[in-house]
Amino acid sequence: MSGDSSAYWAACQRGELVVQRCTSCDRRVHLPEAACPWCGGGELVFEPVEGEGVVHTFTVVHRSFAPAYRGREPYVMAWVDLPAGVRAFGHVVGCAPGEVRVGMPVRVTFIDELPHWRPA
Repeated sequence: MSGDSSAYWAACQRGELVVQRCTSCDRRVHLPEAACPWCGGGELVFEPVEGEGVVHTFTVVHRSFAPAYRGREPYVMAWVDLPAGVRAFGHVVGCAPGEVRVGMPVRVTFIDELPHWRPA
């Protein structure tokens, strides 16, 4: 993420999922950016979005090289398609890794102020 993402993290603390919208071209942007990747516009506003989506793709991590995640394996990381036209990234929780499927409906949940996804 680049630019000022404080509004994104403040929304996460409130349990709210937000994405940016470019006021120049009206496209949605996620993860937060300083400028629109579509038109280069510099005015991006944060707007709440529904916390529902579907798993676009995922991976089951069996061996983590990130120190904070060692010992938590296996866990699932996924890209989730949102109706707002963007993809969000995060852990899939609330089900066994073997139950996750492409196209699975999920809903956002916040754990330690980070967005995660659980089966809808």
